[in-house]
Amino acid sequence: MDETDFWQIIDDTWEAAAGDPDEQAERLVERLVQLTPDDVIDFARLFEARFQRAYRHDLWGAAHLLLDGASEETFDYFRCWLIGQGREVFEGGLAEPDDLADLLPEFDEEEDGEAEDLGYAADEAYEQLTGLPLPDVGGRQAGRPSGTPLDFEDPDVMAKRFPKLWERYGDQ
Repeated sequence: MDETDFWQIIDDTWEAAAGDPDEQAERLVERLVQLTPDDVIDFARLFEARFQRAYRHDLWGAAHLLLDGASEETFDYFRCWLIGQGREVFEGGLAEPDDLADLLPEFDEEEDGEAEDLGYAADEAYEQLTGLPLPDVGGRQAGRPSGTPLDFEDPDVMAKRFPKLWERYGDQ
């Protein structure tokens, strides 16, 4: 499985689930169990690599604004959700987190932004296929997020760093 295949599966399951993260996770498991165990491992590696790339202070700041606060656990679920939005939103959000204001025009903090189950879809599919747990594909992040730390509680810092997100979601 290559990156194009990975994103096609993400896009197909997002579309089939009409953007519902729980439904997308179910569809993703259904899709992955149609593959070989090696392909599921490849998918898990590709997912994990993107999950790790998104472990950044600036993206966490954007999530903090979008979700009206984001603990470390919430940020983990946000990163899973962001991957689940597809390549354009994911890559656009990483290129400039403030652009999520444009990439997610109908974001609803009550329904969007968290998709824990997407992060476990490959584990579930692999176990269904083999009866064994998914082998380690790199593990979850260790250490600190990359980039410069931000004071999420300082409105001046957040408004300056994320002007578009601040205009829509700041100072709620």
